[in-house]
Amino acid sequence: MKNLAFICFVLTSLMVNGQAIQNENELLWEISGNGLKAKSYLFGSLHSNDKRLFKLSDSTYYAMSKAGTIVLETDIFSLFLQLDTRKEEINLLYDNSGNPYTGNDRASKTLYGDEDGMPQFLDAYFQEYCYNSNKKFLALETVEDQMDMLTDFILPDADRVNFIATQLVQEKMIDLYLKGDISALDRIMRVNLSAYPGSYEQLIIERNLMMVNGIDSLIKQGSTFVAVGAGHLSGEQGLIQLLRKKGYKLRKVQATYGENPIKEKQEVLSKRSYTYVDEQTGIVAKFPGKPLVEKSPDGTISLVYREYGQGNTYWLDILPRDESLSLQDQAEIYIASPNASPYRYKKFEDDTEMFEGISDTYPEGVHWVRVIQNDQYVLIMKAYGGNKFMNSNRPKNFFNNIWFQY
Repeated sequence: MKNLAFICFVLTSLMVNGQAIQNENELLWEISGNGLKAKSYLFGSLHSNDKRLFKLSDSTYYAMSKAGTIVLETDIFSLFLQLDTRKEEINLLYDNSGNPYTGNDRASKTLYGDEDGMPQFLDAYFQEYCYNSNKKFLALETVEDQMDMLTDFILPDADRVNFIATQLVQEKMIDLYLKGDISALDRIMRVNLSAYPGSYEQLIIERNLMMVNGIDSLIKQGSTFVAVGAGHLSGEQGLIQLLRKKGYKLRKVQATYGENPIKEKQEVLSKRSYTYVDEQTGIVAKFPGKPLVEKSPDGTISLVYREYGQGNTYWLDILPRDESLSLQDQAEIYIASPNASPYRYKKFEDDTEMFEGISDTYPEGVHWVRVIQNDQYVLIMKAYGGNKFMNSNRPKNFFNNIWFQY
């Protein structure tokens, strides 16, 4: 009977109304009090695209869905033109018909994991959801601030490899993160940074003092979902205690996992794309998320979206048409095909003509290109990534979601 009672206690503690609960998980905190008109949430993230991290609790989806503003450490999307997260180039082979393939199906590595992980790393996923759902986005630090901080943080020549890059420490941090043990994450950060005097103070404490002021200001404007590295949450100088010192109430939100997805989770997961519409050119382009748009003096419009986790890039250039150049002339300019795989002409059912093929240029490396045009504009579509991406249908699916509206 005692054993039966114990089993019933365990089952009851794990399942409430069909929900699994992780009582010890400390990643999500509700912020209230101190005159706030609406509750906000503080969430600890991990800068990785490991799929295990994306099994978010229902309570996290609820907090994301209800917030009007998403706040992250920095605006990582602003680096789309500069930052390619691939850590290696791929080499394609070509069959007798010129079709590309690779004998290596290994997932290519990136700065945030590899191709077997999620398209975005966790923080970038939050930013992607923010834009796809038309919420307001704000950053606690500028990209320049973060770059300056990393430049100042120089390891001795013998220790160039960052401590978090070692597989052993990475796996330990992921294990602690999945348990939601922010105190242990803080300890592992302290231990591994202790070899470099002043680095913990510079990378964690000083930034916490700056970020808490930003959070204090932003949550007063309305319901906000703030996601920062989980290593910033715990300790006397962690963000939880610093916010309490400012007069806020912080309550740990239980990590709940229902048998069926709640409506807030369904809402978040449904925001998987962003449609760009340009009224002037009449062009519609569907991206995985909101692209960075750059307009050049010569009239060229460039739209760039990168999946930082897997290292994939989706690029569209819109150029004013030079009437002296045919579509094939444009293809010769923009598709630098290897001899073994020349670009090809195709025609859609609606009579739209195009040239498409593999191109090999700097800095993109090997990538897919499609060129189409109408009376006024030429569209240069490019897509590239690692081994798996380049041998998938994803580049052409992206191309097929770009068209002239009129």
